Amino acid sequence: MADGARAFFGASSSRGSSPASSPLVGRGPKSRSLPTPSPSSPALRSQTPPASPKQQSATASSSRMNAPGHGFKRVTLTKPTFCHHCSDFIWGLAGYLCEVCNFMSHEKCLKHVKIPCSCVAPSLVRVPVAHCLGPPGHYKRKFCAVCRKPLESLAFRCEVCEFHVHTDCAPFACSDCRQCHQDHQDHDTYHHHWREGNLPSGARCKVCKKTCGSSEMLSGMRCEWCGVLAHAACYVIVPPECTFGRLRSMILPPNCVRLFSRNFSKMHCFRISESLQAETDDDDDVDSSTQLSQKESQASTDSSKQILKIYDGNDAVKRNQYRLITVPRIAKNEEVVEAALRAYYINDDPQDYELQTFTQQALFCDDIINRNDTTEETQSGSVFREAIPEAWIIRAKPRDNEVIKIFPGWLKVGMAFMSIRINKDSTTQTVIKEVLPLLGYQLENFQNFSLVEVLMGSKQVQRMVLDDLELILGRFQDIRKTSLRQMNQTRFYIVEKNMSVARVYLFIGGLPSHLSNEEYMNILKDELAIKTNVVSVSHVYSSQGAVVLEISCFAEAERLYMLAKDTTVNDKPLSSVVIPEVLPAKIPQNCYPLLVFVNPKSGGLKGRDLLYSFRKLLNPHQVFELTNGGPLPGLHTFSQIPYFRILVCGGDGTVGWVLGALEEIRHKLVCSEPSVAILPLGTGNDLGRVLRWGAGYSGEDPYSILISVDEAVDVLMDRWTILLDAQEPIESSENGVLEPEPPKIVQMNNYCGLGIDAELSLGFHHAREEEPDKFNSRFHNKGVYVKVGLQKMSHTRNLHKEIKLQVDQHQVELPNIEGLIFINIPSWGSGADLWGSDNDNRFEKPRIDDGLLEVVGVTGVVHMGQVQGGLRSGIRIAQGSYFRLTLLKPIPVQVDGEPWIQPPGQIIISAAGPKVHMLKKSKQKQKKTGNVKDSRNENMSLNEVGR
Repeated sequence: MADGARAFFGASSSRGSSPASSPLVGRGPKSRSLPTPSPSSPALRSQTPPASPKQQSATASSSRMNAPGHGFKRVTLTKPTFCHHCSDFIWGLAGYLCEVCNFMSHEKCLKHVKIPCSCVAPSLVRVPVAHCLGPPGHYKRKFCAVCRKPLESLAFRCEVCEFHVHTDCAPFACSDCRQCHQDHQDHDTYHHHWREGNLPSGARCKVCKKTCGSSEMLSGMRCEWCGVLAHAACYVIVPPECTFGRLRSMILPPNCVRLFSRNFSKMHCFRISESLQAETDDDDDVDSSTQLSQKESQASTDSSKQILKIYDGNDAVKRNQYRLITVPRIAKNEEVVEAALRAYYINDDPQDYELQTFTQQALFCDDIINRNDTTEETQSGSVFREAIPEAWIIRAKPRDNEVIKIFPGWLKVGMAFMSIRINKDSTTQTVIKEVLPLLGYQLENFQNFSLVEVLMGSKQVQRMVLDDLELILGRFQDIRKTSLRQMNQTRFYIVEKNMSVARVYLFIGGLPSHLSNEEYMNILKDELAIKTNVVSVSHVYSSQGAVVLEISCFAEAERLYMLAKDTTVNDKPLSSVVIPEVLPAKIPQNCYPLLVFVNPKSGGLKGRDLLYSFRKLLNPHQVFELTNGGPLPGLHTFSQIPYFRILVCGGDGTVGWVLGALEEIRHKLVCSEPSVAILPLGTGNDLGRVLRWGAGYSGEDPYSILISVDEAVDVLMDRWTILLDAQEPIESSENGVLEPEPPKIVQMNNYCGLGIDAELSLGFHHAREEEPDKFNSRFHNKGVYVKVGLQKMSHTRNLHKEIKLQVDQHQVELPNIEGLIFINIPSWGSGADLWGSDNDNRFEKPRIDDGLLEVVGVTGVVHMGQVQGGLRSGIRIAQGSYFRLTLLKPIPVQVDGEPWIQPPGQIIISAAGPKVHMLKKSKQKQKKTGNVKDSRNENMSLNEVGR
């Protein structure tokens, strides 16, 4: 029989009973609402889990508490201590400490504590979302979200949210990361997603305006979407609806993103580098050696204590992963069981558990187990004698029936789960039949529903559909035998079968270019053995050699994703990226999402920190790492968005890479001309200087950078096409016959140099290829440039005798120079003004959108150094829109910092199609009253007037 419905997250508690509750609280108009029982209904129970006997027998003060799950004990304070609830100093010698999670409180604050204990936090998560735990590291002035202690040893941090945890606490962490996309559900209302602690020192509460951050403890609350800050005592007063804060016009709303991730790792879903994931594959394993050394050092100073190894099930025994507890050498049975349950953050009645010896053959003796039918006097013996082993397994006592919680998979508001009692004859089918009437679906066919087992691991949320005839009690007990921790993190959902429709999009890059759809399918069949009945090609980018696959089977999607990463075609490795589906119809009217590209190899490797920061500040689905598939996956993801902007974090070469990819697929974008901002991470960063983004990134606040992008002004910039037509024949690889080299086309944004300028770039390029690890700072890179320049000081090249120049169909006589440079922007060689500021009636004043290039000459390395120092300018030669160069000898050439040796032949430079829209940083911060499109149109009209 049903044990009754348990109302846990009623409409009155939708503010979030858990500080880590998901922002998700609603569904679209097609969702079904659950019947809400009246307060007088016998099916409506308390919202707080029942306290264990240990908690009931706590101090008198702790009996007055209403904090979920905590077991407070009065302790004597030996050092300055702060209250985790109100953040104030605890005066006097007494405080109240939770024996499980180390939450410290004033006596006066006990009845007001709302932060749940770590032992019950998993059961309070509304929508389980796994964390993306990065590599272990040391994080100063941070606190663990599970045990609340400082992170003095190695710890993990989530790449998506502000979650920090010790390596040995990670298996007990909640699956309470931000929900950044929809899976099979459709939600449209968002509440704050609260995360406790690790706030900046200057954080101030939105409610009381007082400081809420602390470097002494885990205190204060922050919404991980809008960034609002509050005390733990004040955050319940904050209005629950989240508006995404100051960055709401730039954030891609989670309800606009759909990704059928199922068992895909979150690292894969957010395209986080495999190098980060490789170090954390075993993050569910407890670092027992670290625990052992710490516990032994503590026990060695107290001869009345000893250490025991406790395993929570068969899986822990197999992995040899245990928790350590310190207990008196003379202790009662129930005390040891309680300590073992606390070690595994389990908030259950110790009477329901027992200890077994490590050999798993039999119970040790009556002294080990606290029998329910025995009295306290018969159990006064110690469980620790010389003959008792040091390793134990804690087991749940076998029972003929259990109470399990069933969660409705279509939850909107109302009851979060139904509690029913099962016995040895209960099957999946009988459970569904029993639950549906309790949910108000008496007329529904039970065959249209299924029961899904969900394991809410800290790293991955795993789902498994149970067979209709599977015995639920047996399944329940098997999970407990495997791991009590896993049982505490397992839920059962009842879902409609027609909701589980798979559709996964997979980007495959690295294929040969300029092939037909059929040819790409044949390659995929040969190399990846794709199943055509569940795999189809949805998009083809033939010029880039990439396709997007639509897959209707999760297992096939996982197989193709992993296989593609280990496959090469024509000696070129393939790349595979999981692509989310963006629903443009759901994007709010005044939302113009920002597409962020980051090159983690630029800027002294600062790109890695920027990736982490932007994933936290924005939706991680709008942040793309360029080393993982290039710009194309991001541009494809945003291809149907009516209007968006782009932020490129990298050097001038990275900016050119993104602009080139944008030009090639512009015709496939609904927003064919997105504006591009720059966060300069390279060495020269000339384009970033011209657009006022600075000489290079030096650790500015990423939030401030996003605000500057939002307030930036839209300007136009010319781009140029360079046709390289070498006349020197090369040997064919097929028949050994000399054939002319085919023409090449490259795009130019900043400048193109021939001669000494390109020769220095080539020397730097060779030095970086020999020792790439040394080129991780802007200062070192410039030092190498200086060294190469000094080596070339005595070198002379009569460049005017080796090339011929024609400008706008007119032949131009070249002076005696060593280098010839074509400049599109008024910055060259890390900010030097090569053209100069002197007025000259022969030429127009240069602008980046005037459709003209300036031609300048330099006489050698000394002249270049003088230009860099601002002592001289270059030799003005010409200004025009069409250039033809004739090379009589092989000459070094560089375009936007990429150098090579160009054989004799022709070089033609001409305008490259439409001008590109760039974002120029505003001199003053301005509050925008209109939308971005209006301001962009206004700026364009001003540019037209200026011309």
